[in-house]
Amino acid sequence: MKTLILAGALAVATAPSLLAASSPEDSAHPLVLKADRVFTATSEQPLLHAMVLVEGDRIVGVGQHLAIPKDAEVIDLGDATLLPGFIDAHVHLSGQMSDDWNRDFYQSMLRFPAEQALYAAKYAQATVGAGFTTVRDVGSSDYVSLGLRNAINAGVVEGPRMLVANYAIGSTGGHADQSPFPPQLVAPAGPIQGVCNGPDECREAVRYQIKYGADLIKFMPSGGVLSLSDPVDVPELTQAEMDAIVSEAHAWHRKVAAHCHGDTAAKMAIRAGVDSIEHGSFLEDDTLELMKQKGVYLVSTLFAGVWVGERADEYPPAVATKARAAAAQMQLTFQHAVQIGVKLGLGTDAGVEPHGLNARELTLMVKNGLTPARTLLVATAANANLLGLSDTIGTLEPGKAADLVAVPGDPLADIHAAERVSFVMKAGRILKQAAPHAR
Repeated sequence: MKTLILAGALAVATAPSLLAASSPEDSAHPLVLKADRVFTATSEQPLLHAMVLVEGDRIVGVGQHLAIPKDAEVIDLGDATLLPGFIDAHVHLSGQMSDDWNRDFYQSMLRFPAEQALYAAKYAQATVGAGFTTVRDVGSSDYVSLGLRNAINAGVVEGPRMLVANYAIGSTGGHADQSPFPPQLVAPAGPIQGVCNGPDECREAVRYQIKYGADLIKFMPSGGVLSLSDPVDVPELTQAEMDAIVSEAHAWHRKVAAHCHGDTAAKMAIRAGVDSIEHGSFLEDDTLELMKQKGVYLVSTLFAGVWVGERADEYPPAVATKARAAAAQMQLTFQHAVQIGVKLGLGTDAGVEPHGLNARELTLMVKNGLTPARTLLVATAANANLLGLSDTIGTLEPGKAADLVAVPGDPLADIHAAERVSFVMKAGRILKQAAPHAR
């Protein structure tokens, strides 16, 4: 019954900021997209005065001298740069915080899942409208993100391609556990909601998430910033529990993302074989060196760190202290990761900050030592590899999904251009198209 209610709630959502999306089935004609620059993400250099040929939902040609089919529709974007659709590896589309922490705390208790699903549909539309055609949703409750993923796949609402984790996994009282409501009001959570104690329960929690459709597993080796009861620097799972989570997920062919602010917890997660470390605020250089050695990605969520740091005075004291500390350290850790050569993924933690502003993460990555070209590669090809989707998305090459965005001017000269997306295509469907930019 809850699934039917959720699907019905999503069905009534609309997308006023997006075009009525064209469909590959709407026309049998090929489509040619021209732009002054085409950044294919197969190298750091763009093709100049090039084009991309799309048929149906696939790219069939990329180059400067393509033969244009006689029946093709041609869209000349002018002084713009065409790129692969951006990918955000760390979002929470099921919710969004405001500047009022206390109001958010109480609304999380009072909204029905079907009501929250309507908000989630709105957030999905804002995200794809910002040029992020694929996201990895790393934690939600009541299966809101799962329902959103299914509704997007069914064409009920517009939104990005989604990989979802369902409930994040962690210990009782840890960052994956619910807020410390009085137990007479809210029953304690268990493995089905991701809360586990001991290796066997942790394996059970992984299996529950996969049973209900999880594409990946997210777990919480350390405490979090925007929560009341868990210290940010304390490991919240034993090594045996982490080993169980990661080995069980990998046995089911699911990648694993580990929420880690603290260094000790990150070392334990890396030892367990995790695929990515999320946030990584207080990682030491030897941990970053270990990540480089083992090929573990760092998804720093710089934008979330800046956002909460600027608003720390509005949070309860226990949260504010953690927010200030993480905000002060996160960018420095990222700078060290760049210097050491750690594999990087781009993630925003959108939902902590408003959805649709995801491209600000690119600006912060450049500010903290990554070149614009490398940043664009992280947001496209590298993230596709992190998500296990490099055969389908991440670069502009024949045979790949026709996920494309255009930004005015040249983001290699001014990365802020990535925040002004003027054209969005997902799987051959045009979702957003502004007027061409004059040559």
